[in-house]
Amino acid sequence: MLWFQGAIPAAIATAKRSGAVFVVFVAGDDEQSTQMAASWEDDKVKEASSDSFVAIKIDTKSEACLQFSQIYPVVCVPSSFFIGDSGIPLEVIAGSISVDELVTRIHKVRQMHSLKSETSVANGSQSESSVSTPSASFEPNNTCENTESRNAELSETPPTSDAKSDTATGGESAGHATSSEEPSGCSDQRPAEDLNIRVERLTKKLEERREEKRKEEEQREIKKEIERRKTGKEMLDYKRKQEEELTKRMLEERNREKAEDRAARERIKQQIALDRAERAARFAKTKEEVEAAKAAALLAKQTEMEVKRESYARERSTVARIQFRLPDGSSFTNQFPSDAPLEEARQFAAQTVGNTYGNFSLATMFPRREFTKEDYKKKLLDLELAPSASVVLLPAGRPAASIVHSSSRDIWTLLGTVLYPFLAIWRLISNFLFSNPPPAQTSVRVTSSEPPNPASSSKSEKREPVRKRVLEKRGDDFKKEGKIYRLRTQDDGEDENNTWNGNSTQQM
Repeated sequence: MLWFQGAIPAAIATAKRSGAVFVVFVAGDDEQSTQMAASWEDDKVKEASSDSFVAIKIDTKSEACLQFSQIYPVVCVPSSFFIGDSGIPLEVIAGSISVDELVTRIHKVRQMHSLKSETSVANGSQSESSVSTPSASFEPNNTCENTESRNAELSETPPTSDAKSDTATGGESAGHATSSEEPSGCSDQRPAEDLNIRVERLTKKLEERREEKRKEEEQREIKKEIERRKTGKEMLDYKRKQEEELTKRMLEERNREKAEDRAARERIKQQIALDRAERAARFAKTKEEVEAAKAAALLAKQTEMEVKRESYARERSTVARIQFRLPDGSSFTNQFPSDAPLEEARQFAAQTVGNTYGNFSLATMFPRREFTKEDYKKKLLDLELAPSASVVLLPAGRPAASIVHSSSRDIWTLLGTVLYPFLAIWRLISNFLFSNPPPAQTSVRVTSSEPPNPASSSKSEKREPVRKRVLEKRGDDFKKEGKIYRLRTQDDGEDENNTWNGNSTQQM
């Protein structure tokens, strides 16, 4: 099919100019539109619609389709409209049809168009002949008015021609008028009044015919408007019915959901009532049974926990991770089998440190325990050194209580270094003001890396009371708050007796 590439107004103008049928094919994106478009593109259809047809293809989503549907309602898609010269659809094809049926419809439309063209041509010739009749009748009127003798002869003629002109159509009256011109022109017997009457009669008939045509055209327009309004009303009714059905379905769906929710709520209430009844029946049992059940559950839980603890301990007890801490604060770690004797760990420590500390023994700080020769033959698991433990290397002749952790020793050293100037200033001021004897400065340090002799151990035992006295005297200079020591001042006693608010203000 050769589709017109311009707009709809240009296609209408082309169809009117060539006297062709205006074809409008409204297509969409569905399968039927594709099938109908294929039927239009068939060779048979092209051959049948090659002449007397101006076709245009529009899409349902285009602005042209919207404008076209305002004049010719598009009920379904696809649709094919065959529109004649007068704007009245000759044929409307709704949906998709086969190629043969489409060719048959095209031939039918062509026949209808040719018949209407012939009818319009005949009506046009009749109107032209009827219009030419008054001019022809005016000629004898002019010739007859010149002579009175002709008027007398015209008055003697019988009125048979008037009756014929009354019963005949516009074309026949024109024929009678032209045929009566010859006797009226030849014989001067017909009066001028009869000619005037005949002209007026023909003029009235022409006006009546024009009025009839105008009324027919108005009736046709009214019918078209009625059909258009009827179609629009049907479309509105159809849309309203669809909306009502949709609303009805939505209401039904909502009512069904409400009913389901109500039923589910009832089921939940029934289940809650059953649960309460079961709970009441359960609580109605004797207290002894409940306690027995609790005791049995607790016993089972304890048994399970013990089994788990034993299995976990069994799993972790296969390897013992021992950390060896040296007197200088350093440390090293090694793993041993949990069933290995403590002697193996001591030999490993001796190989690692060499002769740095000479003869040494092993001890634990938490709990405080120094291992003897009998303990070296025992397993690490029996000595509770598995799965992990921290062991301190003690040089020979050195008590476990004299071990000072390197981290704490470093902290005290740093603290003493920082606070030493302040202590010196404080002692100087206190000597001048209060005349108190300056406290002796003592510090306990472990610096011996060689094995001590019995004389040094006896000296250390003698120094124990002295160290205690020094610590007691040092307590006067320092105030201990947890693990923090701070210098005492003269106002410390008053501060302890005062009370403080939450906003750091003092109450006397």
